[in-house]
This record gives sequence, structure tokens and C-alpha cells, in this order.
Amino acid sequence: MTADHEQIEREAALWLARRDAGGWGDRQRSALETWLSANLAHRVAFLRLEAAWNEAARLKVLAAGSGHEGVPARGTWQDSPYFAPLFDGAPTVIAKPVPPMRRTHRARTRRWPLLVAVAASLLIVAGLAGGLWWRDASHVDRGMWQTALGAQQVVRLADGSTATLGSDSALRVEMSRRERDLYLPRGEAFFDVAHDTARPFVVHVDGYHVIAVGTRFDVRREKTGLRVVVTRGLVRLQSARNPKLAATDLPAGSVALIAGDAVSVQRLPLDEAREYLTWRDGYVVFHGTPLAKAVEEFNRYNARKIVIADDSLDDLKVGGHFRLDNSGAFVRLTQQIFPVHATQRGNDIVLSRRTKAQRN
Repeated sequence: MTADHEQIEREAALWLARRDAGGWGDRQRSALETWLSANLAHRVAFLRLEAAWNEAARLKVLAAGSGHEGVPARGTWQDSPYFAPLFDGAPTVIAKPVPPMRRTHRARTRRWPLLVAVAASLLIVAGLAGGLWWRDASHVDRGMWQTALGAQQVVRLADGSTATLGSDSALRVEMSRRERDLYLPRGEAFFDVAHDTARPFVVHVDGYHVIAVGTRFDVRREKTGLRVVVTRGLVRLQSARNPKLAATDLPAGSVALIAGDAVSVQRLPLDEAREYLTWRDGYVVFHGTPLAKAVEEFNRYNARKIVIADDSLDDLKVGGHFRLDNSGAFVRLTQQIFPVHATQRGNDIVLSRRTKAQRN
């Protein structure tokens, strides 16, 4: 447990004791809410300590040995010089007891066991709650998912987000109370991110961080680099290899292509941007797409590969809607429209330029 965590737990304990002591009014409630709102860690520590406090029935067990029967009465603690700062303004972490006022020996003897018991109670419960905080803060939910060629999988993550894995893809996830880290070593994934401003959602892929809070976006590894498509919210693209490079903000409708340190961004209407994600429904849309890119799309989903044997065919522009699992229909249409001839070679379909003899 770090020094910061210990301080937060102590402050939460002091607030709780002050509230339990009575005399709690609007000013005190407002001050507590201000402290709780200042940091998520404050609220979490207070709630955990409050749960432990209630579970212990106001420290009944820990108060045993104070020389009194039962639990110390509500409101009796503010008489103690040790806890005096709790009842005059904002909580302060107390390093040592405030020197007591001069009293008779008998009065000091009577009060001291009670003060010791209460102080020990607070510190023990704070320690228990701090232990729970540290355990939860350091706990990491891990998972690893993979899909086969042509398959998809929807993964429900621990934070309420979902990730849809495309064909032949892999995703590794590590989530803690402070971080949401995801790694995409291969393939493609579409993320629908649960909103959590305290824990940015970071996809680590090919030397880049794709960072979101509450949004929908797709990340895809390609032969030439990466492609990021945003359909809701805002995503930030940051180079991990070269942090000095300026980050790129991608609002909804953005399609970013990344090759090394070069980032090009195209802004599209949302309907057009969503067409990049039709793979989730099992089909693909081409609008003047180079034949080489169209073939690459089919090859991502099929064991039976399409091979272009003549480079002069690469830039032929194709269009239409096609089922990703029906590359045969795509090849037949390509032969009808373009001077392309298809032949079977083992398990591959080879495309070459049609000769005059083949036209006849």
C-alpha cells in the first residue's frame, strides 16, 4: 500500500468517525461531498471503510477492553482531545495526539483506555479497508481470445465493454481498477466501450496506442500497417514508438490509415464509415476498390485463396456487395466484367489477364 493510499484511508476514517459522532449538518455533508468528489479514490475508500464499519457493528469487538459495557455511545468521541480536529472543519491526517488539557489524574485514567480503544479501532479498520483497496487496486482481470479463419466471436469484458473479433484474430486483455489495456497481436476487432473517464480504454497495436473513453471503433492490422475506423465518440491515436509525435484525434466518421509514422485520415459520413464494418454481418462492400484490395479482403476470411498472377490487374476497380464466404461468386463476376481469366491451382484460384484465345 503506497503512502498516498494510506493517507486517503486515514482521511476516510476521520470523516466516518466525525459523521458517526453526531451533530452532522448541511455544512458537514457539503464538506464531505466535496472531499468525495475530488478524487474517485476518496469515494471508493470511504465506501469500503463504511462497509467495514457497518459490518463490525460500530467496532463492538474492537471497543471491548475499553472498561465500558457495550459500544461507546454516539457522540462521546468529540470530548477526546485526540479527535477534536474531527469536529471543527475539514478532516486532517493526525500524526500524533493533541496534548490533552490539564485534568485530574482520575479523569485521565478513566478516559485513556477508551481513547486507546477507539484509536486502535479506527486504525485497524482503516488498515483492513486499506488492504481491501490495495487488493482491488492491484488486482488485474486477464483474458485471451482467438478466432479461427472465417470465424467471429463477441467477447464481453469485465468493465461492461464488448469486443467483436474478426477472422483469424487474437485479443489479450488486462483490466485493473485504474487501467484498461488491450493488445491486438493479429487480425481485427470492433470495440463498443463502456464509459469510464477514470480508466481510459487503450488498445496497444503495432507500436500505437488507440485510446478511448466511451466510444465505438474498429482496429485492423493489415499488411501495410493499421486501419482505425471510428463510428461513435472520439478516439485518440498516439505513437508508442515515437511519443514526440503529436497525437491524432479521430471523431466519429474518421478512417485512419497508419503506415510507420505516417498517418492519413479521411472524414466520411457515418453511413459510409460503417460500411467498413459490414464484416460483422458476414459481407463486404466495395466502391471502386482496387482488385488487389478486394482480393485481400476475401483472403482474410477463406482458406481457398485468390491469387493475382498479373500485377497489371491489381488496380482494376470493383464494386458491389458480396458474401465474405462466397469468393467464387466474386471471381465469376470479375471474369464477366474484366479481361480476367480464373484457373484452379491446387487450393488457390489464380487470376490472370485473359488472352485473345481465351476470349474466343
